[in-house]
Parts: sequence; C-alpha cells; structure tokens
Amino acid sequence: MNVKELVDRISLKELVDRVSVLGDNKDFNAQVQLFSENALSETFAGGKSILKLKGRKEMSEAFGKFLKDFETVFHFNGQQVVTIDGDNATGTCYSLITLIGNENGKKMKTTIGAIYQDDYIREDKQWLIAKRTGNFKWQDKGEVHQ
Repeated sequence: MNVKELVDRISLKELVDRVSVLGDNKDFNAQVQLFSENALSETFAGGKSILKLKGRKEMSEAFGKFLKDFETVFHFNGQQVVTIDGDNATGTCYSLITLIGNENGKKMKTTIGAIYQDDYIREDKQWLIAKRTGNFKWQDKGEVHQ
C-alpha cells in the first residue's frame, strides 16, 4: 500500500464519519454537501425498500423530516472496508444508530444495526458519496429509564 492509497483510505473513513456526525447534529444542509449533486440514497429494512432519494435537496428534506421528532441521534461507525480504483471507490461500513425521542409520553430509545454500501467519487480533489444503500439489519426499541 502506498502513501496515496493510505491518504485516500483515511479520507474515505473521515467522509463516512463526517456524514454521521452532521446527521447526529441535524445539520442536514452541510451533511448533503458530502454527497455528489445527484447522489442516490436508498434505505432497506427487513429486505424492503423504505426510502429512496435522489439529489441533495431531496435528501436534506427527507433526513430532516425523518429525524425531527428525535431529541438524540447518535451513530457509532465501526469497521469499514474500501476498494479504490482511481477517482472511484466502493465501501462497506457497519454502524450502530441510536435514536431517542418521546412517544406517548415516554422517552423511547431505538437502536438500529445498519450496514452501508457506498459508491464514492472524487470530484475537485474531494471524495463524495455518489450512492448509498443502507440496510437496517435489526432494530431494538425500549423505554429509557433514567
């Protein structure tokens, strides 16, 4: 592995983590700037497509609408494997997502085990996500006891 490949791998890991951090902070306008202009995002749960989006504007609106009722959004990204081919790359990232919000007067926590399959593109010397497929593999929901 050469220095250029190491730099690309670090940049791709930072890209994925930055997308999560901006989502956790509900800064969707900044978050979608890390996707290419006409990026595709599709989310599956239980093997069925539950959300399919195209472009930054559509993604920003949908992400905001989905997360508006949660007071806490927290992504913990784990292992990431990437394959780089010039200015294109593919990657898989495992993520543990925690969502906390009020539901029927109770504070509820939803935890989701997700696997993201990404296609990346380098534009103007910056890596962006061109396509993201999220697979929500499992979900656990329960009341938060403080």
